[in-house]
Amino acid sequence: MGKQRVPDLYRAPFPLYSIKVDPKTGLVITAGGGGASKTGIKNAVHFLDLQLVGEHQYSASLLHSHDTDTRATMNLAVGNGVIAAGQDGTCCLMRFKHCTQKEGGKAAAKDGNSMQQGNARRRAGKGDKGGQDGAAASGDMSDMKDETAHISVTGLAEVQSDLNPQDPLQKVVRFSPDLSLLLTGGTDGYIRVWEFPSLKKKFDFKVHEGEIEDLDMSPGNKHLVTVGRDFACSVWSGNQLAMGLKWNETMPQIAEKTYRYMACRFGKVEDQKDALRLYTVQIPHKRDRKPPPCYLTKWDGKSFLPMLTAPCGAEVISSLAVSDSGTFLGLGTVTGSVAIYIAFSLQKLYYVQESHGIVVTDLAFLPDSLKGRNIKGNNETAMLSVAVDSRCQVHTVPNRRSFPIWLVLFFCGLMVVGIVLLLQYLFPGFI
Repeated sequence: MGKQRVPDLYRAPFPLYSIKVDPKTGLVITAGGGGASKTGIKNAVHFLDLQLVGEHQYSASLLHSHDTDTRATMNLAVGNGVIAAGQDGTCCLMRFKHCTQKEGGKAAAKDGNSMQQGNARRRAGKGDKGGQDGAAASGDMSDMKDETAHISVTGLAEVQSDLNPQDPLQKVVRFSPDLSLLLTGGTDGYIRVWEFPSLKKKFDFKVHEGEIEDLDMSPGNKHLVTVGRDFACSVWSGNQLAMGLKWNETMPQIAEKTYRYMACRFGKVEDQKDALRLYTVQIPHKRDRKPPPCYLTKWDGKSFLPMLTAPCGAEVISSLAVSDSGTFLGLGTVTGSVAIYIAFSLQKLYYVQESHGIVVTDLAFLPDSLKGRNIKGNNETAMLSVAVDSRCQVHTVPNRRSFPIWLVLFFCGLMVVGIVLLLQYLFPGFI
């Protein structure tokens, strides 16, 4: 724990904003870019082949780079061979296929910019500046494995997901757990729910004043939770407000509107099939010279009552992830630090200070298993992180040494026998 060097798993020639692991193929999909700026910085979606080297280490090679023209992908969702990519105020859907023949991949490479329709809008802000920094030392893509031979990408559709007249920007996209819905949120404060794969709009309703920061949907599509910059975290049933969450009700020392919600995620509960948890992150609304701590809150995922709140450091949290089993939480910060917490107790298990050079934009845990093979190796968990510094890293927590239960019982039995023999020796006639 503390300040240490995490080797880069991969480095892109542009700032990275999102990363996902496809649960079917194990492909690592990461994306970003420099936006519409004329700096020569690319905008692309990269497909990486992740391999376990030994018991604890990983390597990644670039299989395919899909050019997205003048638009950087700021957020991603992956489901059933489809990528939903947030680019400016639109959501672009692309189908990807892991080809086995070189010819199939080369033909697919010709699709190029089939998704690029409509006017390209400049993404103002950190993306452009970060892109210049990120591209400076990133080099070219000469390490690409067999060029574009392994992945084919086909454009499916594009929908307008944010209607802000000033600078439309999709902030978040998510598939529902059953992949029947696609949900988007942006700077105009509206949630748009699309039926998938038809993309027929089901709901379009305002959930927050100003930008939406995050959203997630519970299993069975029962509840939608949304987080906005307006200090609210809301629970919705369909398009009807069910309740607003109040994380600091049990913390009277924290004044109203000194913190705002930043992220929300549902998570399973290990060994409890029907249990569900919601995790939220709260960050200070204003920065002080002496920064106050950020907070993690665990909620019952059905009653939405708070179960536990814990501080999680004074660095401002920028991203949140939950492992598939619900055992671990991942946190990234605006200063580039990465941490893994135990979901049950909200205790810190792993921490690397400033692992990245700048804001951590997204995190993704590796699946527990993939196609029958153990992708985690001899690690208790493994998590990927990406940042505006163009780097992709993997963070592992090795399995803590444990003894088989039979061995523990055997030693306990030996101890009992030893104590009895000692007492018999010291006090003849004891038994």
